[in-house]
Amino acid sequence: MAKFVFEAKDPRGRMFRGELEAPDEAQARVKLRAQRLVPIKLAKAEQQVATAKKIGGRGVPLKDLQVFTRQLSTLLASGIPILQSLEVLSQSARSPALQIALKEMTLEINRGRRFGEAMAEHPRVFDRFYVNMVKAGEESGNIDQILNRLAVYIEKAAKISSKVKGAMVYPVAILIVAALVVSGLLIFIIPKFEALFASSGQELPGLTKMVVDASKILIKYWWLIIGGTVGGVFLGMNYYRSPEGKKTIDSVAIDIPVIGDLIIKAAIARFTRTLSTLLGSGVNIMEALDIASKVVGNHVIESSLMRAREAIAEGKSLTVPLAKEKYIPNMVTQMIGVGEQTGAIDQMLAKVADFYEDEVDNAVSAVTSLMEPLMMVFLGGIVAVIVVAMYLPIFNMAGSVK
Repeated sequence: MAKFVFEAKDPRGRMFRGELEAPDEAQARVKLRAQRLVPIKLAKAEQQVATAKKIGGRGVPLKDLQVFTRQLSTLLASGIPILQSLEVLSQSARSPALQIALKEMTLEINRGRRFGEAMAEHPRVFDRFYVNMVKAGEESGNIDQILNRLAVYIEKAAKISSKVKGAMVYPVAILIVAALVVSGLLIFIIPKFEALFASSGQELPGLTKMVVDASKILIKYWWLIIGGTVGGVFLGMNYYRSPEGKKTIDSVAIDIPVIGDLIIKAAIARFTRTLSTLLGSGVNIMEALDIASKVVGNHVIESSLMRAREAIAEGKSLTVPLAKEKYIPNMVTQMIGVGEQTGAIDQMLAKVADFYEDEVDNAVSAVTSLMEPLMMVFLGGIVAVIVVAMYLPIFNMAGSVK
């Protein structure tokens, strides 16, 4: 007997999801129709798992994970057992990867495994940070509160990521528009002026020759230019994914005026928010620092935090190694120092995270306000050069007529 996963509708149009056993797909459809259900989707369970693993390689969308975490926290706080909660949420999950992971976790828990252990079997859906938080919640008996804290964390992390990406996407979008405008002028407008100048038989100024030559090259080798650009972007992205490439690019990016400031503030916001959430949930400082250092998104700051972790392993305070790091602001180390002295380091870190999340908002606004006029001047300058290049021969012809 094979196991099938299905989605089906009843006569009232209500959707049902679940599993059933049948010798083959045809018999599975017969069983569904016998229950007055019309199958919408039907596949073998192992096929669904393979699909989930493929999709899970990129992870579950943060929004879906946040909704699941919030719903699970609410169900557990209402006294509904973990197994029943997972079964309910597996039927309503929108992400196929999350849906299959929840069904497999339900089976694992039925076999006697703990919730955190079953979750750890799905690293493409639940990362190390998430699993450690859940395990800490199980140990403390406050898993519903931990999950609620997790949901808040995921929401804030998604907000920071979207703002940083938005700041980076804006100049790229302007550059693409500029490239399209300039290409349009060189391909469609410049050849018409070139024909006019050729008929006059007049010697062209140097700037005009340069623009005309650029037009000819673009028209003749457009395929090579596009291919080279796409290939360059692809190679650049692959290089950045490599350890050495990420290290090199991150080291350069963090020192770029304005952009570097945004990178540092976003990294500090991620680090302090993650560390605060982990420590407040009962995860030990060494494990918490190891996890928090991996989410900052910049190799330089990650290395600074890992050096701090090594110092703590030697018995030092967290503030001592952090104070020596170039890219860790003094305010962060001072607030952490106060937290260590008062025994409320997680609360101090949360305040630092709040502050730097607001700073990221301000930094994004600063980057956008700076980039907008610069990009407009850049685009306007290129168009102006092309226009001047085309009108110089016309002015020369007018002068010769006199």
